[in-house]
Amino acid sequence: METIVDRVNGFVRKVPTWAVYIVFLVPVPWLLYQAQTGGLGVEPIKALEHELGQIALQLLIIGLAITPLRRYVGLNFLKFRRAYGLLAFTYVSLHLLVWLVLDVGILSQIWADIIKRPYITIGMAGFLCLLPLALTSNSWSVRKLGPKWRQLHKLTYLAVILGGVHFIWLVKGFQLEPLIYMAVILGLLVLRLPKRRKRQAVPS
Repeated sequence: METIVDRVNGFVRKVPTWAVYIVFLVPVPWLLYQAQTGGLGVEPIKALEHELGQIALQLLIIGLAITPLRRYVGLNFLKFRRAYGLLAFTYVSLHLLVWLVLDVGILSQIWADIIKRPYITIGMAGFLCLLPLALTSNSWSVRKLGPKWRQLHKLTYLAVILGGVHFIWLVKGFQLEPLIYMAVILGLLVLRLPKRRKRQAVPS
């Protein structure tokens, strides 16, 4: 008898990867339109920056959830893992670009903020972790790097943790939302730990 998991996996197999890119890139022109027409409030640049960064973190979390979903639930979204990684990098880059060009705009001030403001330092470190992952997210790099490719892409774990810390330090005062994000990140990382093999009983 076919289960719900089987039906979902069957549907996923039929969905082309390009559809994922289109669906998750739709918010970009919408957010730009909202920023231009006053839909993002009295500080549209800050709001745009925040929205892009939050979507980037959500995409990183989705990518992080793929292995636990397969291991514990049986849902197989592996075909989309590269897409989620590249989409996350795209949103992080747009988040950074808005901050660089529209928010700060002065080169000397940019470097001063990176050095003096811990949440910006952490955010920049997260971006630098994602950069080599985006550059090697292609079949040629997988073949060229061999086993080293998998080791390199473990930087994803560090990048998503840095993203969570960046979100916590960014907000003013105590806010529950970034703490929930961090809890989800840490929970998914725990679920990704390799299972311990049960020791076989030694015969007496």
